[in-house]
Amino acid sequence: MLKLYAMFLSLVFLAELVAGISGFVFRHEIKDTFLRTYTEAIQNYNGNDEKSRAVDDVQQSLSCCGVQNYTNWNTSPYFNEHGIPPSCCMNSSDCNSMDLRNMTIAPTKINQKGCYDLVTSFMETNMGIIAGVAFGIAFSQLIGMLLACCLSRFITANQYEMV
Repeated sequence: MLKLYAMFLSLVFLAELVAGISGFVFRHEIKDTFLRTYTEAIQNYNGNDEKSRAVDDVQQSLSCCGVQNYTNWNTSPYFNEHGIPPSCCMNSSDCNSMDLRNMTIAPTKINQKGCYDLVTSFMETNMGIIAGVAFGIAFSQLIGMLLACCLSRFITANQYEMV
């Protein structure tokens, strides 16, 4: 019974180890996917749909604008009609639509940093914490497996003496 428990803990430990390692391997793929998705969201931004609201939420909550910076909005069809979205403004009461259409005035009223670097650094920071916790749990399970094996040997050795 204890050997079965130790084998089960070994499988769980290996699964956690593989998951932790693949988190580091796929981190680059996650960043590429976010870059592609966020760039598409800016290109298809209209200010009304769910993706546009998500872009606005990211830009407002992180105080950022565009992918790499605010100039990414120049290539968006939305910019031709409306300028840079108000979600980029540093102070919403100081931003008006005329300022957001003028690329010489807009940089003084909007956040300069791009959202890609902020989001990916946030993800990397949290991935490190998550991986650390996963490896910590895996290590404690490794100790549990070792103790289960020791207990199993102790019980097996004492069974022959009890006759």
